[in-house]
Amino acid sequence: MEHSALFFMLTEKKEVSDKTISDEENTKLGVKKPANAFMTPLFSKSTNSPDIGDVVEGPVIAIEKSSIYIDLAPYGTGIIYGREFISARDIIRGVNIGDSIAAKVVDIGNEEGYIELSLKEARQAIIWSEAEAGIKNGSTFELLVKDANKGGLLIDWQGVAGFLPASQLKAEHYPRVEDGDKDKILMELKELIGTKLSVSIISASPKEGKLIFSEKSPDKKEGVEMANNYEVGNVVHGTITGIVDFGIFIKIEEGLEGLAHISELDWGLVEDPKQIFKVGEEVDAKVIEVKDGKISLSIKALKENPWNDAKDKYAKGQKVEGVVIKFNKHGALASIEEGVAGLIHVSEFGSEEKLREVLELGKSYKFIITVFEPSERKMALAIDKE
Repeated sequence: MEHSALFFMLTEKKEVSDKTISDEENTKLGVKKPANAFMTPLFSKSTNSPDIGDVVEGPVIAIEKSSIYIDLAPYGTGIIYGREFISARDIIRGVNIGDSIAAKVVDIGNEEGYIELSLKEARQAIIWSEAEAGIKNGSTFELLVKDANKGGLLIDWQGVAGFLPASQLKAEHYPRVEDGDKDKILMELKELIGTKLSVSIISASPKEGKLIFSEKSPDKKEGVEMANNYEVGNVVHGTITGIVDFGIFIKIEEGLEGLAHISELDWGLVEDPKQIFKVGEEVDAKVIEVKDGKISLSIKALKENPWNDAKDKYAKGQKVEGVVIKFNKHGALASIEEGVAGLIHVSEFGSEEKLREVLELGKSYKFIITVFEPSERKMALAIDKE
């Protein structure tokens, strides 16, 4: 019997209760179960036959309680049964005879002659293929935020769990917590649960079953073009949108932010940007780098460099007075004047413990300059023992 005739006759059976076709009807139609060891193989291993792992598509020609048959002309008949049928029963529940469905080849021509298929694996393969296409095309999706953790938001796309890192949120949704408290950040992120965000896929890992999303513009070209409107040396006026341990984010224009690293905030020592700046504050900054659509800014570049004057005021061997402002693994840092500081190395004392016994934060001491390289903003100090 030709497949077209077989398909036509089975289409007429669509009203059969619970989609089950009796053995007698299947016999009349020429469709046999895998259990029939005497059937003539329907599959011919031709040179252009599908390989294991290929996704094939064809019309459903018969549905039984534990198996579904698909016409894969000219290759033969495909079957979804056993464990594959059970794992895909939620999908199969909505399938009718005549529907065209895609499935993944898991075995070529079993002992009964059928091409064994997996509907669930095909669905997964198609989803990951669509994810890759979404990354390539910069597609956006309106997705519901299902949950949040301290790192970001949990969302779902076509049954696959995805993660949206907080760093990939737009400025208006980014948790701008003044003191950087992680619990407060989580509370801010939880405010987004139940809302829909327009996001794009930026990473897909089928083996790990992971999708990473971003709320930022997927149009990298547009972002690069916006950034390329600026040049190194330009002075920009913007609004602080976020303060983090390593610096501050400044909104230059709609859709474009720049980062001023903590080392570019002031000539003096900055340990906590939150003590100097506030979210919403307007600032001027100088563009110091434009690369890959990202802009690096400097606030201190708009201030007079104190080391320029220091080169004419200080010299190696000179006695100076300074205030201890910080301890680190190398020793202690002493401020000689605003923006000019020198390091008292721990080796001067033999141990960090001894150093902290002799020097105290906030106190003033007399030092001798042992190294002075103003062009490198480098100064080393030793206690003046006289």
